[in-house]
Amino acid sequence: MSKILRVALGRRGYDVHIGSGLLTRAGALIEPVIRLKRAVVVTDSNVAPLHLATLTKSLDAAKIAHREIVLPPGEQTKDFAHFSKLCEDILTLGIERGTPLIALGGGVIGDLTGFAAATLLRGIDYVQIPTTLLAQVDSAVGGKTAIDTPQGKNLVGAFHQPVLVLADTATLDTLPQRELLAGYAEVVKYGVIRDAEFFAWLERNGAKLLAGGGAARDHAVRRSLEIKTEVVAADERESAERQILNYGHSFGHALEAETGFGSTLLHGEAVALGMCLAGDLAARLGHWKQDEAAHVKRVLSAAGLHTSLAALPERVRDAATLLAHMRRDKKVKGGKITLILPRRIGEVFVTADVAPATLLDFLGNAAGSSAPADAVSP
Repeated sequence: MSKILRVALGRRGYDVHIGSGLLTRAGALIEPVIRLKRAVVVTDSNVAPLHLATLTKSLDAAKIAHREIVLPPGEQTKDFAHFSKLCEDILTLGIERGTPLIALGGGVIGDLTGFAAATLLRGIDYVQIPTTLLAQVDSAVGGKTAIDTPQGKNLVGAFHQPVLVLADTATLDTLPQRELLAGYAEVVKYGVIRDAEFFAWLERNGAKLLAGGGAARDHAVRRSLEIKTEVVAADERESAERQILNYGHSFGHALEAETGFGSTLLHGEAVALGMCLAGDLAARLGHWKQDEAAHVKRVLSAAGLHTSLAALPERVRDAATLLAHMRRDKKVKGGKITLILPRRIGEVFVTADVAPATLLDFLGNAAGSSAPADAVSP
């Protein structure tokens, strides 16, 4: 049986359906929330052979006419060139303002499709059908849409809420283990930022969750989305509380940018490393104890995720270069880098009070190298 959560944003609010087998009845769930019974499905060449036929069959059953656009897979697709081509291809199909887009895939497809929906004809509807664990528990909900640039991750985008999210947990059965692990990092994040009991549950049940389907996986997706929907409803545009969802991301995005948004480091893997760095920095600054930072690392490491920068090639862990990426992060305010740091498992806080020199020294130590003292201005 599926569970329905509501993202309570007034007229922009929408339902998030969570459960196994939702894809087979997607058309019936989508039909009541769209204005025209015709849609454009956007997916990638990894997902299409696995799930596109099931989706289109359900759209046919609901008498929703559809066309499909299949993109290359991978984070490299989330750039200006592919975004431009996607918009041109959608416009070539002759859409109207009532024509919805349907994003079938992981975070890359969701972000690209959502950004296209935000900009085409000055804004059209879209539906999120996430097929990766990371997208189901994080990126498909909340209306953040974006593309990457050489300067950094998600620096060009818009807030644009979907009209419906269908998180079919059965689609996770087809995920490669590395992708599942990357999504698990975001699941652990929710325990660290908001729910100590959930973190403890993950410590006991993480192996079961990662081993396959069933109640453990479904519970992890549900609890993660309960936290995400509550935070988004309270702070849609990330002016306050929603910033805590970026725990680990300031460091993680810098690592992704330096590794070229490729297969060297997946987003969830970068977030796992970012959470470990944030925890170590918080311990260094006296905000929590080092054994708490080590506790989070043990949970991530037990799942098979890297918890140290030493796991990355030396060429991508230069402290000054990583700090330069962090200074271009979209959360920078008044020239100050915004960080989310933990006080205890289940509680984090937002700060912009960590001096660049402190960050540089910390990153140098974490990377196993020391940066020159004059590499950063105070």
